[in-house]
Amino acid sequence: MRGYRFLLAALFVSVLTLNAAKNEEKAVEEPVVTELPKEVQLQNTQDELSKIQKELSRGNSVWLKSYNSYMAYQESRKSLREVQHRINQLEDRSPTVERKLEIEALQAKQKVLTDQIELLKAQGASPFVSLLKPDEAGELPNITNPFEIVTGLSYVKRINSQYKDYVLREEELQEIIGLLERQVALYKDMMRLNPKEDYEVELDATLLQVEKFKLALDTLISTADLYQKRIESTEAKINKEIKDQLYKLLNIGVIIVVLFGISLLLKRIAKRYITDNERFYTANKIVTFINVSLIILIILFSYIDNVGYLATVLGFASAGLAIAMRDWFMSALGWLVIIMGGSIHVGDRVRFEKDGMIYVGDVLDISLQRITLMEDVTITTLETNRRAGRIIFVPNNYIFTSMIANYTHGALKTVWDGIDIIITFDSNHKKAAHLVKEICRKYSKGYTDITRKQLNKLRDKYSLKNSNVEPRVFTLIAPHGIKVSAWYLTNAYATLTLRSTISADIVDAFNAEPDITIAYPTQTFYTGPIPPKAPMPSMEDQ
Repeated sequence: MRGYRFLLAALFVSVLTLNAAKNEEKAVEEPVVTELPKEVQLQNTQDELSKIQKELSRGNSVWLKSYNSYMAYQESRKSLREVQHRINQLEDRSPTVERKLEIEALQAKQKVLTDQIELLKAQGASPFVSLLKPDEAGELPNITNPFEIVTGLSYVKRINSQYKDYVLREEELQEIIGLLERQVALYKDMMRLNPKEDYEVELDATLLQVEKFKLALDTLISTADLYQKRIESTEAKINKEIKDQLYKLLNIGVIIVVLFGISLLLKRIAKRYITDNERFYTANKIVTFINVSLIILIILFSYIDNVGYLATVLGFASAGLAIAMRDWFMSALGWLVIIMGGSIHVGDRVRFEKDGMIYVGDVLDISLQRITLMEDVTITTLETNRRAGRIIFVPNNYIFTSMIANYTHGALKTVWDGIDIIITFDSNHKKAAHLVKEICRKYSKGYTDITRKQLNKLRDKYSLKNSNVEPRVFTLIAPHGIKVSAWYLTNAYATLTLRSTISADIVDAFNAEPDITIAYPTQTFYTGPIPPKAPMPSMEDQ
């Protein structure tokens, strides 16, 4: 028992010793804090308060500006009520000069206060109405075609940027509240350190300001949460619409590629099995037209939700379109007439006449809106235009209003061309006609045989009354002599060349005959008696 007691005593002594050692260590480690004099504490508190007030009075914060505007509005309203009350008091009393002057001064002040209240009216209900309300990002775009994808992405970027600005407002407000709470604590310290000074007004104003700002912060945080959820919902909707448009665009792209592949395949088949260049060109144009039309229809119906609405709009706009695009529609209709009717083909030599101008050339292309010609050197360019080699664009609607001649229509590749030459009245006109006919027959024999075969092919399609293809010579009386007019068949693309050759041979043949004289404007003077005319020899004498 004694041993047990001894053991407890020893343990108690060791515990006391250990506690004493710990207390000594704490005394060594912890420095002694000496309280500063009240004057020094008061000065430090005033300095810190001045720094906070200086920072708050910089006016960089929109929150402080809005609150100051709100307080100015309230002060203006209070002052206006006091001024109005004072004016009413003065008006109820008997008028004096001093009272009239005071009333006029108060009325001027009343007008100034009314103008101030009107300017600050937006801050009347709440100091932070405009700051708590998120910025409007505009109308939510409805992405219905690929061009609006950029609009959707821009909208998402804009609302995210506005949300970041809204979050920055929250951070700024929290920083202001921290400064104001620190200012409240400093006012309380100053009241404790210097009870003689009255800081109740400043403290109450700061506490009211803190309360207003905390209420605004709570509203801002809850609004920010709702704003973020709305942004997430909007972004998800826009991303889904963009994804749908990209998927639709991909499908349309695949369809267009398939259509182009089919078009190329059909063109290859046409090139392989259609040997006639003219028919191949027409088939190529038809395939291209059908392919482009299908692509336009696919794109049109892919991005038009209400086709009936489109039909209604086009129905109302048809009158205006018919007037405004009359030439365009007429050209498209002319293209159909040309393609379906077969009056003009690529490679044909044609003659257009419009506003007194004549154009002769070969058809290079027939598009939906116009016919493209290459102007060649012909008798027309030689005698009229004096120009050749131009590319002429003729609108298709001219086939309804202008004269068009096709020198190579159908199977015919030859045309009648004529040469006129005048001989004197005393020339042997019968011999001249005979020589001209023989020369024409010589050079046009090949074209005559070709034309005879071509006309035989056309008899099933056209009613041909006169199928004479031999050269024709006419003898006519002209003012200065006898006109010998020769007509012969020639290649439609080389009329001028053959005319030049035949003309040269006719001139040589006439010059070789003594009784044939080429006529031109001349005058004959006789200085003596007029000799009698010799009798014309008959054909039998020749």
